[in-house]
Amino acid sequence: MYEDNNNYNDYYSHITRPKKKSRFLVYMALVLVTSLLTSAIVGGMLYTKFSNEMEKINAANNKALAASSLGNGNNSGSSILQTALEKTSSIAEIAKKVGPAIVGIRMTVNTSQSGFFRNYNSGQTEGSGIIISSDGYIMTNYHVVQYADPKSGNSNNTVLEVFLPDKRQVEARYIGGDSNNDLAVVKIDLKDLPVATLGDSSKLEVGELAVAIGNPLGMEFAGSVTAGVISALNRTVDTGDKTLNLIQTDAAINPGNSGGALVNSQGQVIGINTIKISVSGVEGLGFAIPVNDAKPIVNQLINYGYVKGRPLIGISGGVEVTKALAEQYDLPVGIYSRSVISGSGAQKAGIIEEDVLTGMAG
Repeated sequence: MYEDNNNYNDYYSHITRPKKKSRFLVYMALVLVTSLLTSAIVGGMLYTKFSNEMEKINAANNKALAASSLGNGNNSGSSILQTALEKTSSIAEIAKKVGPAIVGIRMTVNTSQSGFFRNYNSGQTEGSGIIISSDGYIMTNYHVVQYADPKSGNSNNTVLEVFLPDKRQVEARYIGGDSNNDLAVVKIDLKDLPVATLGDSSKLEVGELAVAIGNPLGMEFAGSVTAGVISALNRTVDTGDKTLNLIQTDAAINPGNSGGALVNSQGQVIGINTIKISVSGVEGLGFAIPVNDAKPIVNQLINYGYVKGRPLIGISGGVEVTKALAEQYDLPVGIYSRSVISGSGAQKAGIIEEDVLTGMAG
Protein backbone atom coordinates (compact mmCIF):
# COMPACT_ATOMS: atom_id res chain seq x y z
CA MET A 1 0.00 0.00 0.00
CA TYR A 2 2.80 2.35 0.78
CA GLU A 3 4.39 1.80 -2.58
CA ASP A 4 1.04 2.30 -4.29
CA ASN A 5 0.48 5.60 -2.43
CA ASN A 6 3.92 6.81 -3.43
CA ASN A 7 3.19 6.06 -7.09
CA TYR A 8 -0.10 7.94 -6.84
CA ASN A 9 1.61 11.01 -5.45
CA ASP A 10 4.38 10.86 -8.02
CA TYR A 11 1.87 10.73 -10.91
CA TYR A 12 -0.13 13.79 -9.85
CA SER A 13 2.99 15.71 -9.02
CA HIS A 14 3.61 16.04 -12.77
CA ILE A 15 0.17 17.59 -13.49
CA THR A 16 -0.33 21.39 -13.32
CA ARG A 17 -3.78 22.05 -11.98
CA PRO A 18 -5.77 25.00 -13.39
CA LYS A 19 -6.08 28.02 -11.16
CA LYS A 20 -9.52 29.44 -10.37
CA LYS A 21 -10.24 32.87 -12.01
CA SER A 22 -10.93 35.83 -9.87
CA ARG A 23 -14.56 37.00 -9.93
CA PHE A 24 -13.35 40.58 -9.78
CA LEU A 25 -11.37 40.28 -13.02
CA VAL A 26 -14.32 38.74 -14.87
CA TYR A 27 -16.58 41.56 -13.72
CA MET A 28 -14.10 44.21 -14.89
CA ALA A 29 -13.79 42.57 -18.31
CA LEU A 30 -17.58 42.60 -18.77
CA VAL A 31 -17.77 46.24 -17.79
CA LEU A 32 -15.03 47.15 -20.30
CA VAL A 33 -16.66 45.31 -23.24
CA THR A 34 -20.06 46.85 -22.44
CA SER A 35 -18.53 50.33 -22.37
CA LEU A 36 -16.84 49.87 -25.74
CA LEU A 37 -20.04 48.64 -27.41
CA THR A 38 -22.09 51.47 -25.94
CA SER A 39 -19.53 54.06 -27.08
CA ALA A 40 -19.51 52.69 -30.63
CA ILE A 41 -23.30 52.73 -30.91
CA VAL A 42 -23.69 56.20 -29.46
CA GLY A 43 -20.80 57.55 -31.54
CA GLY A 44 -22.29 56.15 -34.77
CA MET A 45 -25.65 57.71 -33.99
CA LEU A 46 -24.06 61.09 -33.27
CA TYR A 47 -21.92 60.96 -36.45
CA THR A 48 -24.93 60.13 -38.63
CA LYS A 49 -26.96 62.95 -37.10
CA PHE A 50 -24.02 65.34 -37.52
CA SER A 51 -23.56 64.36 -41.20
CA ASN A 52 -27.25 64.82 -41.95
CA GLU A 53 -27.25 68.25 -40.36
CA MET A 54 -24.15 69.30 -42.31
CA GLU A 55 -25.73 68.18 -45.59
CA LYS A 56 -28.81 70.26 -44.83
CA ILE A 57 -26.66 73.29 -44.03
CA ASN A 58 -24.56 72.90 -47.21
CA ALA A 59 -27.65 72.48 -49.37
CA ALA A 60 -29.22 75.59 -47.88
CA ASN A 61 -26.02 77.58 -48.38
CA ASN A 62 -25.70 76.47 -52.04
CA LYS A 63 -29.34 77.31 -52.72
CA ALA A 64 -28.93 80.73 -51.16
CA LEU A 65 -25.72 81.36 -53.11
CA ALA A 66 -27.35 80.41 -56.42
CA ALA A 67 -30.39 82.57 -55.70
CA SER A 68 -28.14 85.46 -54.75
CA SER A 69 -26.05 85.13 -57.91
CA LEU A 70 -29.07 84.97 -60.19
CA GLY A 71 -30.85 87.79 -58.39
CA ASN A 72 -27.84 90.08 -58.66
CA GLY A 73 -27.23 89.25 -62.33
CA ASN A 74 -23.97 87.60 -61.34
CA ASN A 75 -23.06 84.79 -63.78
CA SER A 76 -20.18 83.46 -61.74
CA GLY A 77 -19.71 80.49 -59.47
CA SER A 78 -22.29 77.76 -59.06
CA SER A 79 -24.91 79.53 -61.19
CA ILE A 80 -22.72 79.24 -64.32
CA LEU A 81 -22.14 75.55 -63.68
CA GLN A 82 -25.84 74.96 -63.09
CA THR A 83 -26.79 76.81 -66.30
CA ALA A 84 -24.19 74.91 -68.33
CA LEU A 85 -25.38 71.56 -67.06
CA GLU A 86 -29.00 72.41 -67.81
CA LYS A 87 -28.14 73.36 -71.39
CA THR A 88 -25.86 70.41 -72.12
CA SER A 89 -27.23 67.19 -73.59
CA SER A 90 -25.50 63.83 -73.58
CA ILE A 91 -24.06 62.55 -76.84
CA ALA A 92 -26.82 59.94 -76.98
CA GLU A 93 -29.47 62.66 -76.65
CA ILE A 94 -27.76 64.73 -79.33
CA ALA A 95 -27.73 61.76 -81.71
CA LYS A 96 -31.44 61.10 -81.11
CA LYS A 97 -32.28 64.76 -81.72
CA VAL A 98 -30.22 65.41 -84.85
CA GLY A 99 -29.79 61.94 -86.35
CA PRO A 100 -33.23 61.74 -88.02
CA ALA A 101 -32.40 64.89 -90.04
CA ILE A 102 -29.11 63.53 -91.46
CA VAL A 103 -29.40 61.74 -94.79
CA GLY A 104 -27.19 59.88 -97.22
CA ILE A 105 -26.70 61.19 -100.77
CA ARG A 106 -25.61 59.05 -103.69
CA MET A 107 -24.47 60.61 -106.98
CA THR A 108 -24.42 58.27 -109.99
CA VAL A 109 -22.79 59.43 -113.23
CA ASN A 110 -23.63 57.38 -116.33
CA THR A 111 -21.17 57.01 -119.21
CA SER A 112 -21.92 59.02 -122.34
CA GLN A 113 -19.66 59.62 -125.34
CA SER A 114 -22.07 61.35 -127.71
CA GLY A 115 -20.97 64.67 -129.18
CA PHE A 116 -17.72 66.58 -129.22
CA PHE A 117 -15.62 66.56 -126.00
CA ARG A 118 -18.16 64.30 -124.21
CA ASN A 119 -16.44 61.50 -122.37
CA TYR A 120 -17.86 61.17 -118.87
CA ASN A 121 -16.57 58.66 -116.38
CA SER A 122 -19.32 56.50 -114.92
CA GLY A 123 -19.41 55.69 -111.25
CA GLN A 124 -20.95 56.46 -107.88
CA THR A 125 -19.94 58.65 -104.98
CA GLU A 126 -21.70 58.89 -101.63
CA GLY A 127 -21.88 61.63 -99.04
CA SER A 128 -24.18 63.12 -96.42
CA GLY A 129 -26.73 65.90 -96.18
CA ILE A 130 -28.74 67.87 -93.61
CA ILE A 131 -32.52 68.35 -93.89
CA ILE A 132 -33.18 72.06 -93.34
CA SER A 133 -36.90 72.24 -94.16
CA SER A 134 -39.82 69.88 -93.58
CA ASP A 135 -40.71 69.99 -97.29
CA GLY A 136 -37.45 68.43 -98.38
CA TYR A 137 -34.66 70.99 -98.87
CA ILE A 138 -31.29 69.43 -98.02
CA MET A 139 -27.97 71.21 -97.48
CA THR A 140 -24.75 69.44 -98.44
CA ASN A 141 -21.27 70.01 -99.91
CA TYR A 142 -20.96 70.99 -103.55
CA HIS A 143 -18.39 68.28 -104.21
CA VAL A 144 -20.92 65.64 -103.09
CA VAL A 145 -23.32 66.56 -105.94
CA GLN A 146 -21.13 68.53 -108.34
CA TYR A 147 -21.90 66.54 -111.51
CA ALA A 148 -25.62 67.22 -111.08
CA ASP A 149 -24.84 70.92 -111.58
CA PRO A 150 -25.72 72.00 -115.14
CA LYS A 151 -22.47 74.01 -115.18
CA SER A 152 -20.52 70.75 -115.06
CA GLY A 153 -21.91 69.65 -118.42
CA ASN A 154 -22.74 66.26 -116.90
CA SER A 155 -26.13 66.93 -115.32
CA ASN A 156 -28.10 65.07 -117.98
CA ASN A 157 -26.13 61.96 -117.16
CA THR A 158 -26.26 62.25 -113.38
CA VAL A 159 -28.80 60.82 -110.94
CA LEU A 160 -29.09 61.92 -107.29
CA GLU A 161 -30.62 59.68 -104.65
CA VAL A 162 -31.31 60.43 -100.99
CA PHE A 163 -31.38 57.76 -98.28
CA LEU A 164 -33.39 58.64 -95.17
CA PRO A 165 -32.71 57.22 -91.68
CA ASP A 166 -36.16 55.56 -91.77
CA LYS A 167 -34.93 53.45 -94.74
CA ARG A 168 -36.84 55.38 -97.41
CA GLN A 169 -34.97 56.00 -100.66
CA VAL A 170 -36.04 58.77 -103.06
CA GLU A 171 -34.64 60.59 -106.08
CA ALA A 172 -33.51 64.18 -105.52
CA ARG A 173 -33.40 67.33 -107.67
CA TYR A 174 -30.39 69.61 -107.83
CA ILE A 175 -31.44 73.13 -106.76
CA GLY A 176 -28.18 75.06 -106.81
CA GLY A 177 -24.57 75.04 -105.78
CA ASP A 178 -21.61 77.27 -105.01
CA SER A 179 -18.25 75.68 -105.79
CA ASN A 180 -16.39 78.65 -104.24
CA ASN A 181 -17.75 77.78 -100.78
CA ASP A 182 -18.34 74.05 -101.38
CA LEU A 183 -22.06 74.30 -100.62
CA ALA A 184 -25.10 72.98 -102.47
CA VAL A 185 -28.83 72.37 -102.02
CA VAL A 186 -30.88 69.44 -103.31
CA LYS A 187 -34.57 68.71 -102.79
CA ILE A 188 -36.74 65.64 -102.33
CA ASP A 189 -40.51 65.63 -102.80
CA LEU A 190 -41.57 64.53 -99.32
CA LYS A 191 -43.45 66.31 -96.55
CA ASP A 192 -43.30 66.47 -92.75
CA LEU A 193 -39.63 65.60 -92.60
CA PRO A 194 -37.54 66.01 -89.42
CA VAL A 195 -35.52 69.22 -89.55
CA ALA A 196 -32.14 69.98 -88.01
CA THR A 197 -31.85 73.07 -85.81
CA LEU A 198 -29.18 75.47 -87.05
CA GLY A 199 -27.09 77.10 -84.33
CA ASP A 200 -24.79 80.12 -84.13
CA SER A 201 -21.18 79.32 -85.02
CA SER A 202 -20.02 82.77 -83.89
CA LYS A 203 -20.54 81.67 -80.27
CA LEU A 204 -18.25 78.63 -80.49
CA GLU A 205 -15.34 78.30 -78.10
CA VAL A 206 -12.24 76.18 -78.45
CA GLY A 207 -12.50 73.06 -76.31
CA GLU A 208 -16.29 72.68 -76.29
CA LEU A 209 -18.04 69.47 -77.34
CA ALA A 210 -18.36 68.70 -81.06
CA VAL A 211 -20.36 65.76 -82.43
CA ALA A 212 -20.12 64.68 -86.08
CA ILE A 213 -23.04 62.77 -87.64
CA GLY A 214 -22.92 61.35 -91.16
CA ASN A 215 -22.17 58.36 -93.37
CA PRO A 216 -18.44 57.61 -93.32
CA LEU A 217 -17.45 55.40 -96.28
CA GLY A 218 -21.04 55.47 -97.57
CA MET A 219 -24.43 53.98 -96.74
CA GLU A 220 -22.97 50.88 -95.09
CA PHE A 221 -22.09 53.02 -92.06
CA ALA A 222 -25.03 55.43 -92.30
CA GLY A 223 -25.83 57.52 -89.23
CA SER A 224 -22.44 57.11 -87.59
CA VAL A 225 -21.79 59.35 -84.59
CA THR A 226 -18.32 60.49 -83.49
CA ALA A 227 -17.44 62.97 -80.78
CA GLY A 228 -14.57 65.29 -79.98
CA VAL A 229 -14.02 68.97 -79.34
CA ILE A 230 -13.74 72.21 -81.25
CA SER A 231 -9.97 72.22 -81.81
CA ALA A 232 -9.67 75.66 -83.42
CA LEU A 233 -11.68 78.39 -85.11
CA ASN A 234 -11.13 80.39 -88.30
CA ARG A 235 -8.69 77.96 -89.86
CA THR A 236 -7.72 78.96 -93.40
CA VAL A 237 -7.45 75.76 -95.45
CA ASP A 238 -6.28 75.57 -99.07
CA THR A 239 -8.14 72.73 -100.81
CA GLY A 240 -6.19 73.07 -104.04
CA ASP A 241 -8.77 74.98 -106.07
CA LYS A 242 -10.15 77.23 -103.32
CA THR A 243 -9.38 78.58 -99.86
CA LEU A 244 -11.96 78.13 -97.10
CA ASN A 245 -12.37 79.51 -93.59
CA LEU A 246 -13.21 76.47 -91.46
CA ILE A 247 -13.82 75.07 -87.98
CA GLN A 248 -11.23 72.50 -86.90
CA THR A 249 -12.33 69.46 -84.88
CA ASP A 250 -10.86 66.16 -83.73
CA ALA A 251 -14.22 64.37 -84.05
CA ALA A 252 -13.57 61.60 -86.59
CA ILE A 253 -14.50 62.66 -90.13
CA ASN A 254 -14.01 60.33 -93.09
CA PRO A 255 -14.97 60.17 -96.79
CA GLY A 256 -18.75 60.00 -96.83
CA ASN A 257 -19.08 62.39 -93.87
CA SER A 258 -18.91 65.29 -96.33
CA GLY A 259 -22.10 67.34 -96.15
CA GLY A 260 -23.03 65.95 -92.74
CA ALA A 261 -23.50 67.85 -89.50
CA LEU A 262 -21.10 69.08 -86.86
CA VAL A 263 -23.26 69.60 -83.77
CA ASN A 264 -22.78 71.41 -80.47
CA SER A 265 -23.78 70.30 -76.96
CA GLN A 266 -27.31 71.69 -77.40
CA GLY A 267 -27.97 69.56 -80.48
CA GLN A 268 -27.64 72.49 -82.91
CA VAL A 269 -25.82 72.25 -86.24
CA ILE A 270 -22.85 74.62 -86.08
CA GLY A 271 -20.90 73.30 -89.06
CA ILE A 272 -21.07 71.29 -92.31
CA ASN A 273 -18.35 68.65 -92.37
CA THR A 274 -16.33 69.08 -95.53
CA ILE A 275 -12.73 67.90 -95.40
CA LYS A 276 -10.05 66.12 -93.41
CA ILE A 277 -6.29 66.06 -93.70
CA SER A 278 -5.22 62.53 -94.60
CA VAL A 279 -1.47 62.29 -94.20
CA SER A 280 0.48 59.38 -92.80
CA GLY A 281 1.02 59.88 -89.07
CA VAL A 282 -1.62 62.62 -88.80
CA GLU A 283 -4.92 62.07 -86.96
CA GLY A 284 -7.77 64.21 -85.71
CA LEU A 285 -7.64 67.02 -88.27
CA GLY A 286 -11.18 67.41 -89.57
CA PHE A 287 -12.80 70.60 -90.80
CA ALA A 288 -16.31 71.99 -91.17
CA ILE A 289 -17.85 75.04 -92.83
CA PRO A 290 -19.26 77.38 -90.12
CA VAL A 291 -23.05 77.36 -90.32
CA ASN A 292 -23.16 81.16 -90.14
CA ASP A 293 -21.15 81.27 -93.38
CA ALA A 294 -23.45 78.70 -94.98
CA LYS A 295 -26.85 80.22 -94.10
CA PRO A 296 -26.88 83.21 -96.51
CA ILE A 297 -25.43 81.15 -99.36
CA VAL A 298 -27.93 78.32 -98.87
CA ASN A 299 -30.81 80.80 -98.74
CA GLN A 300 -29.75 82.30 -102.09
CA LEU A 301 -29.36 78.86 -103.63
CA ILE A 302 -32.92 78.00 -102.59
CA ASN A 303 -34.35 81.31 -103.78
CA TYR A 304 -32.35 81.85 -106.98
CA GLY A 305 -30.43 78.66 -107.73
CA TYR A 306 -27.13 80.56 -107.54
CA VAL A 307 -25.32 83.13 -105.43
CA LYS A 308 -26.16 86.65 -106.53
CA GLY A 309 -23.57 89.32 -107.17
CA ARG A 310 -21.18 87.15 -109.16
CA PRO A 311 -20.67 87.50 -112.93
CA LEU A 312 -22.13 84.56 -114.84
CA ILE A 313 -22.04 84.07 -118.60
CA GLY A 314 -24.05 80.84 -118.57
CA ILE A 315 -21.80 78.48 -120.52
CA SER A 316 -21.38 75.10 -118.90
CA GLY A 317 -18.38 72.86 -119.27
CA GLY A 318 -16.56 75.20 -121.63
CA VAL A 319 -13.51 73.66 -123.33
CA GLU A 320 -10.84 75.56 -125.23
CA VAL A 321 -10.56 74.59 -128.89
CA THR A 322 -6.89 75.01 -129.63
CA LYS A 323 -5.45 75.31 -133.14
CA ALA A 324 -4.50 71.63 -133.12
CA LEU A 325 -7.98 70.54 -132.02
CA ALA A 326 -9.56 72.89 -134.55
CA GLU A 327 -7.60 71.25 -137.36
CA GLN A 328 -8.36 67.75 -136.06
CA TYR A 329 -12.12 68.26 -135.71
CA ASP A 330 -12.61 70.89 -138.41
CA LEU A 331 -13.81 73.53 -135.93
CA PRO A 332 -12.93 77.18 -135.43
CA VAL A 333 -10.55 78.17 -132.63
CA GLY A 334 -12.47 79.33 -129.57
CA ILE A 335 -14.46 78.06 -126.57
CA TYR A 336 -16.67 75.00 -127.01
CA SER A 337 -19.88 75.01 -124.95
CA ARG A 338 -21.06 71.65 -123.66
CA SER A 339 -24.33 73.12 -122.42
CA VAL A 340 -26.03 76.41 -121.62
CA ILE A 341 -27.65 77.32 -118.31
CA SER A 342 -31.37 77.98 -118.60
CA GLY A 343 -32.25 81.66 -118.16
CA SER A 344 -28.63 82.78 -118.33
CA GLY A 345 -27.21 85.66 -120.37
CA ALA A 346 -25.67 83.17 -122.80
CA GLN A 347 -29.05 81.60 -123.52
CA LYS A 348 -30.70 85.00 -123.95
CA ALA A 349 -27.95 85.93 -126.42
CA GLY A 350 -28.81 82.91 -128.55
CA ILE A 351 -25.92 80.62 -127.64
CA ILE A 352 -26.86 76.94 -127.77
CA GLU A 353 -25.28 73.64 -126.81
CA GLU A 354 -22.15 72.68 -128.81
CA ASP A 355 -21.58 76.22 -130.09
CA VAL A 356 -17.99 77.47 -130.37
CA LEU A 357 -17.44 81.05 -129.21
CA THR A 358 -14.87 82.70 -131.41
CA GLY A 359 -14.95 86.22 -129.95
CA MET A 360 -16.58 88.63 -127.50
CA ALA A 361 -17.44 92.32 -127.62
CA GLY A 362 -16.82 92.50 -131.37
